[in-house]
Amino acid sequence: MADESKQTVFSGVQPTGKITLGNYLGAIKNWGALQQRYNCIYCVVDLHSLTVTQLPAELRKNTLDLVALYIACGIDPQLSTLFIQSHVPQHAELCWILDTICYVGELSRMTQFKEKSRKHADNINAGLMNYPVLMASDILLYQTNLVPVGKDQVQHLELARNLAQRFNARYSDTFAVPEALLSKTGNSIKSLQDPSAKMSKSDPNDNAVICLTDDADTVVRKLRRAVTDSDSSFNCVRHAADKPAVSNLLNIYSLTSGETVAQAEKRFEGKGYGVFKQAVADAVIAVLQPIQARQKQLLADKAYLESVLKTGADNARYIAAKTLSKVYRKVGLIAPIR
Repeated sequence: MADESKQTVFSGVQPTGKITLGNYLGAIKNWGALQQRYNCIYCVVDLHSLTVTQLPAELRKNTLDLVALYIACGIDPQLSTLFIQSHVPQHAELCWILDTICYVGELSRMTQFKEKSRKHADNINAGLMNYPVLMASDILLYQTNLVPVGKDQVQHLELARNLAQRFNARYSDTFAVPEALLSKTGNSIKSLQDPSAKMSKSDPNDNAVICLTDDADTVVRKLRRAVTDSDSSFNCVRHAADKPAVSNLLNIYSLTSGETVAQAEKRFEGKGYGVFKQAVADAVIAVLQPIQARQKQLLADKAYLESVLKTGADNARYIAAKTLSKVYRKVGLIAPIR
C-alpha cells in the first residue's frame, strides 16, 4: 500500500512506435530513482494509442514489450505500481465526468491536437481532441502531486491542473492539483538528423532516432550518419549555441558515459568527428545492451509479467475507486451497489 507520508508521482508512455534513447534519457531512466522518494505509479497508456489506427496484434505485443522495458530500465514492481491503463476502467469513467467541465475551446487550442490533425488529416477523431482530458483523468485519479514531464507536455499538465481546480471550486476540494516535475537532464535530446527537433519515436526518418532495441551495429551506423556542424578547427567537439548538432551528441555522450560535458570536451579536444562519434556509440551501446538482455529475459517469463500486471492493476483500481467514489458523490451520482 502507498506510504501516505510520501507524495505521489504518476507517469505513462504509449505503447506505439519504438521507445527512443530520448524517451529513456529524458524520462524512463529517471523514474527508477524516484521510487525511493515517492509513491510512484507508472502506466502503459494503451487507451491513448487508439487515437491513431493500430494493428491489434502489434498493439498487444508493443504493450507487453513496454511493460518489460519499464522493469528492465529500473522500475521495481515491489516499489512502484505498474499496470496497463485499460485494466483500470476508472480512467475512462473519470474522463467522462471531466469532459463535462472541459471546454471545446480549450481542447482545440492544444498544440498536440493541431500537430496530430495535420499528420492524420484522414482520421481527426473525437478521441484525438479528447486525449488531454483522458490524460488529466490518468493523473487526477491517483491524487497525483508530481508529474514528470518534458516541456512539450506542460500544456497538457496545465489542463489537468485547470480541471482539478475547476472541479474543486464547483464541488469542493476533491483532487490534488498536480505540479510538473521537470527533468534536469535529458530534455534536450534531439534528432540525429535535425538538431532543431526533439528525438521522437514518430519520426519517419529511421536514422534520426536511436531506439532502445537497436543492436550495436545499428547504433554505430546511425551515429556515423548523424549530422554535425561545419568546423575545421582544432577544437571542433564543443558545446556551443552555434553547434547544435555536436552539442546534442555531447549531451548524449555525457548522459550515457557519466562524464560531464566539460570533461567530454577536454577528452575529445583535437580529435575529429569520427573518433567522437564512435565514442558516443560505444557509450550508448554500453547502456542499451544490459537493458535489452533484461527485457528479453522478462518477455520469456510470461507468468511473471502477468503477475506484475495483476498486482499493479489491483493496486491501481483500489486507489482509483476511492477517488471515483468521491467524484460520483460530489456530482450527484449514486454509487454502484457492490
